[in-house]
Amino acid sequence: MPQKSLATPEMAAEYSRWFVNRLAYTRQSDRPHPDSGRHFYYRPGSKNGAEVALQLDDVRRHLAGEITVGVYAINPPTQRVKWMAIDADYKRSLDDLLKLQYELQQDGIKAALEQSRRGGHLWILFETPVLARHARVYIRHLAGKLSVHVKSAGPVDGIELFPKQDQIALGQFGNAIRGPLGVHRAVNRRFWFYGAAHDLNAQMRYL
Repeated sequence: MPQKSLATPEMAAEYSRWFVNRLAYTRQSDRPHPDSGRHFYYRPGSKNGAEVALQLDDVRRHLAGEITVGVYAINPPTQRVKWMAIDADYKRSLDDLLKLQYELQQDGIKAALEQSRRGGHLWILFETPVLARHARVYIRHLAGKLSVHVKSAGPVDGIELFPKQDQIALGQFGNAIRGPLGVHRAVNRRFWFYGAAHDLNAQMRYL
């Protein structure tokens, strides 16, 4: 069974204020695909095929470990983001994320480092939404300064930036990333942020 925690509507509202920038979302399948064994992400739809909007109770269930939600960074009407995530899942990836976290702190930015299945995610929460292209330019500049490779097309290892685009058209989505503190269904495990006790209350206080 997935790791479940007590999550309140108040937690869900605060989490949404930080991480939900649009109501489109993805959900990780509860059961593995019969051929590949993978737990794929999909965009939920209603019986008539209409797009389903993320509800506050979906966020609460994500925090409770009942479902796992993926969130999109860019809000198309504004091209702005509430957060940026730096994903690294290669050998010595945590070293690169720690270098970036330290350098961000020198700029007065306290980024939160989350465990992941093969490395980590470094999350930056903006006080007010910023243009996606500005956030991406800043992180790419910082990575270049530290000789941290930013992954593009091809097999070369490097960090991945979310959002992956500078802007997206109306009606488009970009790339979703697993919402922080969600249970990864493939390994039935919740990945916590470093710097706080491994329980939901402590993690929410930390964020």
